[in-house]
Amino acid sequence: MGKFIVESPVAFVIGASRGIGEATARRFLDEGYVVAGTHRGSGVIDGVHGIECDVTDNGAMKAAFKEIASSYGRLDTVVYNAGVARQDLLIRMRDEDLRSVMETNLFGAFTSVQESLKYMGRARSGSIVLISSESSRTGIPGSAHYTSSKAALDGLVRSAMWEAGPRGIRINVVAPGPTKTDMLAKVEEADLEKLIESSPLRRIAEPDEIADAIFKISTLSYLTGALIPVTGGEGLGY
Repeated sequence: MGKFIVESPVAFVIGASRGIGEATARRFLDEGYVVAGTHRGSGVIDGVHGIECDVTDNGAMKAAFKEIASSYGRLDTVVYNAGVARQDLLIRMRDEDLRSVMETNLFGAFTSVQESLKYMGRARSGSIVLISSESSRTGIPGSAHYTSSKAALDGLVRSAMWEAGPRGIRINVVAPGPTKTDMLAKVEEADLEKLIESSPLRRIAEPDEIADAIFKISTLSYLTGALIPVTGGEGLGY
């Protein structure tokens, strides 16, 4: 990547405008990182280098990574948090909804890993964290496209670790349980109560709690190829 332009480590949070992504960007800032983050026009929190980017646009994603490389001369951590969810039964699922979910949740993650390996490989160091979902293990009726896209991240990481490891790069998956985000706000009150009851901790996670796990996992020097559930115990009995 060339000579470091900044001495502080650089983190790139893809999908940083709200929820878990915003909390993650803030956590890395608090830890002294230079932080860049993507958004779709809504902007990012103060102190973060905002990059407007459609993660389904391969060219835009490559340009975002190039902007970080040219701005800072290094890339230490990448967190792929971008994601969309749709709700429909398999028998009624529209092709365009399936394609939208896969392009955002899976194809965008593939591009992020490819670009991360390119830039981190030159420094022979780095950490990649992909954000999945606890539902990829337990399933959700009417969300086969969402859960499939998230489950595929585990397979991506299990293969990518063999290519990344010899270059000094670690790659892991964090699978949050129900978290207080815009996505969860769409859940009916009765269904929300069921989610709370299904958690041994009897509550929903705060975005900051997931961000805390993401940061710590990103810094563990001998952890790679792992799927880390951060669910408050939910789903671990399956």
